[in-house]
Amino acid sequence: MNRQPLIQPDRGQDAVAIHLVSKDGFEAWVKGLSAGQRASLAAQKFDGSGYQVGIVPDGDGWFAVGGVADPASLSSWCMAKLAEVLPGGTYRLASGEPGPALHGWQTAQYRFSRYKDAKDAPGPRVLLTGEVKAIEPALAEAQAVGLVCDLVNTPAEDMGPAALESCAESIAKRHGAAVTVIKGDALEKDYPMIHAVGRAAARHHAPRLIRLEWGKHSDPLVAIVGKGVCFDSGGLDIKPASGMLLMKKDMGGAAHALALADLVMGAGLPVRLHLLVPAVENAISGNAFRPGDVLRSRQGLTVEIGNTDAEGRLVLGDALTRASEDKPDLILDFATLTGAARVALGPDLPALMARRDETADALLAAGRERDDECWRLPLPSAYREWLASDIADTNNTHSNGFAGASVAGLFLDRFVGEGIDWAHFDTFAWRPAAKPGRPKGGAALGLRAAFHMLKARYGKA
Repeated sequence: MNRQPLIQPDRGQDAVAIHLVSKDGFEAWVKGLSAGQRASLAAQKFDGSGYQVGIVPDGDGWFAVGGVADPASLSSWCMAKLAEVLPGGTYRLASGEPGPALHGWQTAQYRFSRYKDAKDAPGPRVLLTGEVKAIEPALAEAQAVGLVCDLVNTPAEDMGPAALESCAESIAKRHGAAVTVIKGDALEKDYPMIHAVGRAAARHHAPRLIRLEWGKHSDPLVAIVGKGVCFDSGGLDIKPASGMLLMKKDMGGAAHALALADLVMGAGLPVRLHLLVPAVENAISGNAFRPGDVLRSRQGLTVEIGNTDAEGRLVLGDALTRASEDKPDLILDFATLTGAARVALGPDLPALMARRDETADALLAAGRERDDECWRLPLPSAYREWLASDIADTNNTHSNGFAGASVAGLFLDRFVGEGIDWAHFDTFAWRPAAKPGRPKGGAALGLRAAFHMLKARYGKA
């Protein structure tokens, strides 16, 4: 994300005007323009359709016009195309305030430039607003989305478990939080599944459990858990090359969890926050865990390994057990867990599973309100038997190919303490094709829904 604030208070400074018009209202609106201005828009084939952008000469200067569905009811994305294609400069709406469109104005200008110089990138487009109190929250949310995108877009060699640890420490330092890390063979006793999944990696990618704590002990405890598989080869059940190509994004759950923790602390929500990130690389070597092995978990359950490529649920199992031990009021976890969720819902909709209807409803409502929609999938008890093992308490996979996302959720459910309110996001963390305000690549899907549910549930400090 561009480091310059892309939204700033409107104090009457010079700015180019932006007019928003719908296709239905275009004919009436254009009558107020001069013949030359109408001809200019006609030459640009501008008719008010969504995401259209027009440039209109106006004396010695010019103004911009953008097509939106309804100028009186803006979304997060309706001004994003303007932010992508207008020249660098300062802008303000000709009437009204951008409201939710402040978000997409910023995310439209996200660029991942760690490895490629953006020499030809246009200068920043700054949007002015009179809603001064909305600026800091909007900046924080866009920054959190940018953090997710940066972490997910970074290749695995530079975004291994140590890099996730460094990110957690940086966030903690900003907010006065405490971080503790258990790594390498020190995990074997108390976090045996995290250790087993990550033990085959090279030493500089050694597995670890990263734990951040923040807040007053008198406040309700909220635990956030994120799957941090920094690269997933599939293990000995190795993926094909095509399946491995995007596996740098398999730590997308950890990226969401880190960004959400940053938002919670930055907003000063009155909660006691515990963040847990099991960070591993699912690699292949002589000491990799095997299909058919039986692992003992932190909880004590034994797990037969039906497939080493179902490793994310193993590391989450130990982390969810640890999160449950402090009896939190709520556990949220994020994971790029199953291909089945993508088959069911596609890349744009995170699958949401929850124990309590009211928690699921609150998350769904927050997602709709913030243009970060999620879709609930069930946790049907009848399918628990599909994880049965002849030699252990459970298997980590089932063999019939049905309801893969829900069955993975049922596996996780066994490691969450009894009676604890828990919700699970199976998110893709990736956008295969760009949309206005949503660049191709790493994506925050479910982040804003979760944050605004927490704000509504726990209030402000």
